[in-house]
Amino acid sequence: MRKITIAIDGFSSCGKSTMAKDLAREIGYIYIDSGAMYRAVTLYCIENGLLHNGQIDVEKLRNEIDNLHITFRPNAETNRPDTYLNGMNVESKIRTMEVSSHVSPVAALDFVREAMVKQQQEMGRKKGIVMDGRDIGTTVFPDAELKIFVTASPEIRAQRRYDELKAKGQAVDFDEILENVKQRDYIDQHREVSPLRKADDALLLDNSHLTIEQQKEWLAEQFARVAGN
Repeated sequence: MRKITIAIDGFSSCGKSTMAKDLAREIGYIYIDSGAMYRAVTLYCIENGLLHNGQIDVEKLRNEIDNLHITFRPNAETNRPDTYLNGMNVESKIRTMEVSSHVSPVAALDFVREAMVKQQQEMGRKKGIVMDGRDIGTTVFPDAELKIFVTASPEIRAQRRYDELKAKGQAVDFDEILENVKQRDYIDQHREVSPLRKADDALLLDNSHLTIEQQKEWLAEQFARVAGN
């Protein structure tokens, strides 16, 4: 089979990352979590005083964005990659509700997206990668051989996020998560730079009522169809 680029886009909390990680592991590809990259930038803003009452210090972030280097390294315990920001493992920190509540406005900034897209394209130059996010099939890799757009109802996505955070021992409120999901959907679809949308040649996957195994089977079929040609 030839090496290809697989782009998986879709709404927040659709299970894109889990889906992409599992697929990459099963077919021996490199997995790149673009959403984690924007979360890492958001974490940097929070930890370095660039967020004040929900407002981003845009000029300061603009001056510092080129100094933010995000990489992924395999975790021997989870068999999945962890996110590193300037050499520090931030995987746990970027998954909190605090980061989730601020990531969309940060990700909507044109210079942030430009910097992250540049890093993503460099990572994917040799193909053999699976990348998920909001604009992978439309902006980052418009020529990707396999594009998938994932969706599910806001309520189901909020429940998945609620269960995930509860399992990690975090105190969370379902209604707060549901509101966050809806807000992120609106911001992601209406931002000026690289808004979330389905690429014309992307396959639509509504996983509202699919099991993990059903998803895996469908993805494997699509990969074999495209990479085998």
